Amino acid sequence: MILHVTDAKCVGDYVLQCTFNNGATKLVDLSVLFKYPAYKVLEDRAKFMQFGLRDTLYWESGLDVAPEFLYGHGVDV
Repeated sequence: MILHVTDAKCVGDYVLQCTFNNGATKLVDLSVLFKYPAYKVLEDRAKFMQFGLRDTLYWESGLDVAPEFLYGHGVDV
């Protein structure tokens, strides 16, 4: 099965609750991405909150995060 994010909502500072197509729900702290230069722009909370969902998280700037990364870095809810 190819992993997809089916739902995501913000539950804290840069922490999203992500639900996956395999039924798992995980809390993912995306602040770990800020160490990568491309993701620094998302430290601006207003820009971070403008994420969309299309099988995974994405932003209009062209950034996205692989569902496997979200799943692997998440904590079970």
